[in-house]
Amino acid sequence: MTELHFFLVNIKMNTFSQFLFLSLTFIWFISITAFAATTIHPDEKKALEDIAKSLGKKDWNFDIDPCSSKPNWVTPPIPKVLDNNVTCDCSVAGDNFCHVIWISLKGQNLQGTLPPALNKLRYLQMIDLARNNLNGTIPKEWGSLTNIRKLALLANRLTGPIPVEIANISHLQELELYNNHFSGNLPPELGHLTQIRTMRLSSNNFTGELPVTFAKLTTLIEFRIEDNQFSGKIPDYIQNWKSINKVMIQGSGLSGPIPSGISLLRNLNDLRISDLNGSEYAPLPQLNNLTLLSNLILRNCNINGTLPENLKTMKSLKILDLSFNNLSGTIPRTYADMKSVKYIFLTGNLLTGSVPAWKKNVSVDLSYNNLSISQGSRICQDENVNLFSTSWARNDIGTTSCLSFQCPKPSNSLYINCGGNQTRVNGKSYDGDSDSSGPAKFHASPTGNWTFSTTGIFIESGNLGENYSPQNISKLTMEDAELYTNARVSPISLTYYGFCLANGSYTVNLHFAEIMIPDDQSYGSLGRRIFDIYLQGKSVQKDFNIAKEAGGVGKKIIKQFNDVVVTSNTLEIRLYWAGKGTQSLPNKSVYGPLISAISVESSDSAPGSISAGAVIGIMVAATIIMLSF
Repeated sequence: MTELHFFLVNIKMNTFSQFLFLSLTFIWFISITAFAATTIHPDEKKALEDIAKSLGKKDWNFDIDPCSSKPNWVTPPIPKVLDNNVTCDCSVAGDNFCHVIWISLKGQNLQGTLPPALNKLRYLQMIDLARNNLNGTIPKEWGSLTNIRKLALLANRLTGPIPVEIANISHLQELELYNNHFSGNLPPELGHLTQIRTMRLSSNNFTGELPVTFAKLTTLIEFRIEDNQFSGKIPDYIQNWKSINKVMIQGSGLSGPIPSGISLLRNLNDLRISDLNGSEYAPLPQLNNLTLLSNLILRNCNINGTLPENLKTMKSLKILDLSFNNLSGTIPRTYADMKSVKYIFLTGNLLTGSVPAWKKNVSVDLSYNNLSISQGSRICQDENVNLFSTSWARNDIGTTSCLSFQCPKPSNSLYINCGGNQTRVNGKSYDGDSDSSGPAKFHASPTGNWTFSTTGIFIESGNLGENYSPQNISKLTMEDAELYTNARVSPISLTYYGFCLANGSYTVNLHFAEIMIPDDQSYGSLGRRIFDIYLQGKSVQKDFNIAKEAGGVGKKIIKQFNDVVVTSNTLEIRLYWAGKGTQSLPNKSVYGPLISAISVESSDSAPGSISAGAVIGIMVAATIIMLSF
């Protein structure tokens, strides 16, 4: 027993000794590693110094270790506004240094260029330089950063094409380049990014067709290419993107029709396609399988046929926009029963028949159709339903059943201070126009000779963006500033109708000033507002940019259109957003039409002009005189 006891004790002691030895060794190793891996690698510190110079980042303190998590290397973020963060990994196996894996410098208004030295940070996984004022091009050297998962350069002044080398970043999952000035064709090599999930390329100057190699991007979750200069048709291969949640192709330059294979994308929750080029009409694709859709926007896409009955299968649908197409037939009664829907825009089609009774909390725009509305109908009393004009074919205010009025003596002029109060400028009295607007609303003026109609919501803004009162952030110095201090805005379509005008020729002056984009070196100043202008249903200017034509923000520009003919006592002025310009600078409700004032005068009564009657009289008199000799 004694020998056995000694033997067992000896085993336990040996086991304990081994355990103690291993534990001490482990503790020593951890302590040595922890002690050694608290400082950045010298090469990476030098790279950060070069990066700071390129970016114009002046507040990095290199007397403090960049991996220390101390100011100014890490600053508490202001969500959606500012981020200042350099993050390191100090646990790389077999390495006694910390390595930079994350750089986020958002919303700092940096004025420099993109640093080629970024490629010296071999462990870098994320670079976010969003919402600055950086210029120049993307360095080709970045193609060696194979560990990058996210590359975000949105809202800067960056130019040039996307370097082919970017396709070498094999682990890239998020590519965010929107709100810049990039140009050229998209490199086909981007189709080899086998892990890409997000590709946001909106609001640039990209051209050419979408590469056929993009058919292989089957990992895509979000794809945005709004506001570009692409050519060709929407490719059929998008039906391969079975994982996609969001597709946004508004004002992209692409042509229709919308591929029928889009019905196979059952994971879609946000589909926005608008303002397609070309004249080829096609019916709506089958949509009944897209049961997860929250936003369905197919606006101005040359869609014909009838409205589908089966949209009631979309239990999460909040926004339905099929406006400015060629849809005919009646409105299905089931549309009034869709419980989740908040906004329906069927503006500018060929719809006929009666109007369904909508729920009180639904905003519906049915203007510019051929619907049957009896005067005094209860539907005319619904402030959430816009039934202003019943036909595209006429601009005669008298065809609008919901308005009951009689014109007084015809007028030869019209003056409106859009969005502002009544005022007098240069001897002319401008009517006030400060009544609230809405997503589907028309409003008749107290004077009884004009009205406005608005269509749309600021979909990117919080609470679905029903704020139609522009915030003036500009310092106005013009003499008639009272006409430009306020304005009327709309996300999609804004129409003014002047009626009871004497038939004849008019000079139409449209007054504009950009008051919502700052005049400074901040990222907010990068905003671009672009929309189209129509008079009497005819396009008179495409891609109008207020600030560009005025020579800057906070400056006025008056667009004068001569010889505008009024034949039915009605003048129609329509401003339309065709998907162009930025949508989130300086914030997510700064886009779409904006107008400051309207002044309309008969050409016959304009100073220094000679009326048609007078011209005829002079010609007759001259003829008589000539015959008398």
